[in-house]
Amino acid sequence: MTAKTSQSFTEEERAAMKERARETKAEAKTNKNRAEGESDLLAKIAEMPASDRVMAERLHAIISASAPALSPRTWYGMPAYANRDGKVVCFFQSAQKFKTRYATLGFSDQAQLDEGAMWPSAFALKELNAEDEAKVAALVKKAAG
Repeated sequence: MTAKTSQSFTEEERAAMKERARETKAEAKTNKNRAEGESDLLAKIAEMPASDRVMAERLHAIISASAPALSPRTWYGMPAYANRDGKVVCFFQSAQKFKTRYATLGFSDQAQLDEGAMWPSAFALKELNAEDEAKVAALVKKAAG
């Protein structure tokens, strides 16, 4: 007797994959410039619930100031920031995106955050205070290289 195992994706995960497919098609059709990427990113932030939107707007300001070489864009329907090669370095995931109890500031393998053999690549966010904002600025600056 074999137990049936279901490894299907949630509705939110399927929606994120569809958004990523649309983003990839749009990127292939037009070589998006920084302004277009930022416009897409700000539109996604505007769709967020108030608590996540406030954090995302603040993170956008911090990331833009701390790592101006990173280009704003969307990635799986989330605000993200890419390096010169177009590879995502960091991203913001709204708590509502996958119905989690906290938002996430995540870093990809492109981020230059390596410290020894183990380091964090994502941070849970419930709110941002001045101390947290300083930590984010330092992390993003380091991640950008």
